[in-house]
Amino acid sequence: MCQLAIEIPEQVLYDTHMTESQLENLAKKIIAMHYYLQFHISLGYCAQIANTTEEDFIKFLGENKISIFKFDNKQEFSDELKNA
Repeated sequence: MCQLAIEIPEQVLYDTHMTESQLENLAKKIIAMHYYLQFHISLGYCAQIANTTEEDFIKFLGENKISIFKFDNKQEFSDELKNA
């Protein structure tokens, strides 16, 4: 496992009313989201990076308006919907 340390001014924690733990959890999720979007890393690995379940990571993506479903066109989406 790779570890990363970043410095965040204490004032940011104060201004956002976040604890260090909350900030750490958010940072992990954001990094995982970036890997998912930019490098197409699997949901499983991204959930591990985010230190959460796959289901909770998918919910986090949804909260950030990111779909795990990729369709090239409307027809492909319609066909998949019919098969569901």
